[in-house]
Amino acid sequence: MTSQPLRIVFAGTPEFASIHLKALLETNHEIVGVYTQPDRRAGRGKKLTASPVKQCALDAGIHVFQPSSLKKDVAAQAELAQLRPDVLVVVAYGLILPQAVLDIPSICCLNVHGSLLPRWRGAAPIQRAIEAGDSRTGVTIMQMDAGLDTGNMLAKASCDITEETTAASLHDTLAELGAPLLMDVLSDLETALAQGEVQCDEQATYADKIDKSEALINWNLDAKTIEQRVRAFNPFPVCFSELNSERVKIWQATASQQTNDSPPGTVTASDPAGISIACGTGTLIVSHLQLPGGKALSAAQILNARRDVFAPGVSFTQPAEAN
Repeated sequence: MTSQPLRIVFAGTPEFASIHLKALLETNHEIVGVYTQPDRRAGRGKKLTASPVKQCALDAGIHVFQPSSLKKDVAAQAELAQLRPDVLVVVAYGLILPQAVLDIPSICCLNVHGSLLPRWRGAAPIQRAIEAGDSRTGVTIMQMDAGLDTGNMLAKASCDITEETTAASLHDTLAELGAPLLMDVLSDLETALAQGEVQCDEQATYADKIDKSEALINWNLDAKTIEQRVRAFNPFPVCFSELNSERVKIWQATASQQTNDSPPGTVTASDPAGISIACGTGTLIVSHLQLPGGKALSAAQILNARRDVFAPGVSFTQPAEAN
């Protein structure tokens, strides 16, 4: 066990990161500063909104730093150095850390990454694992180096990805795994660093940042691929398709191998169990969806009010590149 509390600077931004910060606050380690991205405008009013990490830090009375960059800002790097951290803990911070920053802590920089490295390095490991149809994923505590998620792996915890797993549910599961795993590593950091495992670059895959355009459904794809994207892009950016010039968001769906002769994108059946839509191979059965200006509702609720919109035979619009 670590005999002395560590001086820790924490860097993170979203809810996933704040869960780890809250766990750190319950230990005997000294959190000497918190870094998070600058406040962003959010909501219909576009008001400047603090990140979950910032709010957590302010609630705990910890000084918050919000530089727009640490890559070339020498003054921001000097400010960080003045905190004299033993360890910099980075969880979904969202800013690039140059070698000059990685060299500041007296012991090391640690990163909590939402995949079983070296699979899914990069910005969106949670979503890409679901989209690819992976059956398992997890969390890796990594010693940071100058590469993109390439440092030595210090600890891992894994979980299953089921046919019900969404990005939202997997986010929560990985946060529950990551926080105690980080505490374990910090409790005996010297041993963890000594036993760190080098990543095999040949096994690495890259998790590109999610682009909103990816959520547009191409009905020529097989039903299983579309279903995985629906789950991967829930709650953001949410898969969608155009029907009668209305954008319909699809929140939950299941794939069926049921075959039919209808063109891809055609509604083949509508009942309270779901709205069935023909795909390139198989059928997608949509159980929860959202119409413009409304809330996400079950298929049964939608059909009670708008059954005509989803009558068998109507067709969703195919993306131009799919035709």
